Amino acid sequence: MQLRLSQDPAADALISSDDFALLVGMVLDQQVPLEWAFAAPLELKRRLGRAFDPAGLAAMDPARLVEVFTVKPALHRYPGSMATRVHELARVVVERYGGRAGNVWKGAATGAELFGRIRELPGFGEQKAKIFVALLGKQLGVRPPGWEAVSAPFSDTHSTRSVADITGPDSLANVRAFKAEAKAAHKRAQAGALEARRAAPARKPAAKAAGAARPAAKAAKATGTAKAAKAKRVAPSTKKAARSVSDAVTKVAGGVSAKTTKAKAAASRTGR
Repeated sequence: MQLRLSQDPAADALISSDDFALLVGMVLDQQVPLEWAFAAPLELKRRLGRAFDPAGLAAMDPARLVEVFTVKPALHRYPGSMATRVHELARVVVERYGGRAGNVWKGAATGAELFGRIRELPGFGEQKAKIFVALLGKQLGVRPPGWEAVSAPFSDTHSTRSVADITGPDSLANVRAFKAEAKAAHKRAQAGALEARRAAPARKPAAKAAGAARPAAKAAKATGTAKAAKAKRVAPSTKKAARSVSDAVTKVAGGVSAKTTKAKAAASRTGR
């Protein structure tokens, strides 16, 4: 089947006929327009000036491949990191699949096995692996049992989620609109979460005041306890002082009483 992902006939012809070129385009489909990503394999082939094959790329000096990617116009927004990924991809295809990219999916007996093989390739995260399985199933007829389940929701019929659903300009526009809406919804969700976090501190002052009151109450209690203890220490001295005063009054009163008695006795003798 003729793929129409880059919207450039020559570039689409290459990724339709060369399995490795298709893998490279899929790796590059990240943080750049997808047309740019899937047109890049053809431009890379032109710059190399020879057959576009995994063995040739794997044998290249990685620094040289970075130079090829970096020549203006660069093949990607991040030419250095992407050149490294493509070089590693070529090496894996050579070492594990005999240098034939199509062997990655042609020998898979189940959807789970297919997904696992693709997921292990350099540059393929979980979502990208699902999308590629969906692309293979929907447009290239690679449909081992269970492929729909492992690539859901990108395998959904009449979906407009990904490159797996692009068959021309109209479907490309639909996929782009879907992605734009998904991005907008994500931003709205982030804004809502941020607003919720900003509102949350409004409930904290009361709890904070209660928390501050507890140490104050504890301090007051400690102060009261200290005062009570001090009062207990002072009390004995107060009682002792009171007893001293009482003894002194008693002594003075006794002295006065004795003098009065003595005076009365003298008066009595004088009277006689």
